Amino acid sequence: MRPLRIVIIEDEPASARNLAHVLLKLDESIEVVGMLSGVMDAVRWFGDGAIDYNLVFMDIRLADGLSFDIFKRVNISKPVVFVTAYNDYAIQAFKNNGIDYILKPFDESDVEQALNKFKSLVLNVENGQINLNLEQLIAQLTTGVKSYKRSFLVHYRDKLIPVETAKIAWFYTANELVYAHTIDSRQYVLDFTMEQLEQQLDPVQFYRANRQFIINRSEITEVAFYFNGRLMVKIKPEPPESIIISKARVPEFKSWMNR
Repeated sequence: MRPLRIVIIEDEPASARNLAHVLLKLDESIEVVGMLSGVMDAVRWFGDGAIDYNLVFMDIRLADGLSFDIFKRVNISKPVVFVTAYNDYAIQAFKNNGIDYILKPFDESDVEQALNKFKSLVLNVENGQINLNLEQLIAQLTTGVKSYKRSFLVHYRDKLIPVETAKIAWFYTANELVYAHTIDSRQYVLDFTMEQLEQQLDPVQFYRANRQFIINRSEITEVAFYFNGRLMVKIKPEPPESIIISKARVPEFKSWMNR
């Protein structure tokens, strides 16, 4: 039997490596034939069409845009498992070859379930019995409501204190440390990566502006036009450097702000 050949599209290297590790742990015969970091990288890879593959694991929010943009530019004919921290893209996902929708942070059982669904789908196709029901898939996804972090336990002098998530204006990373800056200008070091925070924060309230910042909608004071189609976000308290939204992410940011 031919090994399952999988493509991973994920802009966070650590997350991509973790997913590959989980896949190989579940089935050591799996071949990860592509590790792609963004929309343009994927467009080039699929456009070349040189490598055969069976299944794609794809994050949705990538550094240079939404993964749905890939489908507009190249043909992806194989099934896709979407892996994301956000549940509000489900309908789009299942309209773009999606067979499963994994919410971050995921565990081994989530990936195993997706692989089993793929294998079942392939078997059904061979038997002429495929029947994907979009409404049923969406209902399965939204059966449980994901809970988001409401507070952080942080080190302060010689003790631990709770800090409410709603009172954090922005998260910032520098020199391999991650900081939480509160609305009353207090700053704490967190034992989380930015990727972990992004998965635990309510996406309606917090937005990953770029690799350095996650920002709280409530503390944004204005958004200014910046060079080359980018935007500059003004937020209080003032951060140590400018918060710039890349041109590729401007439409997504505007959509988030307009909710």
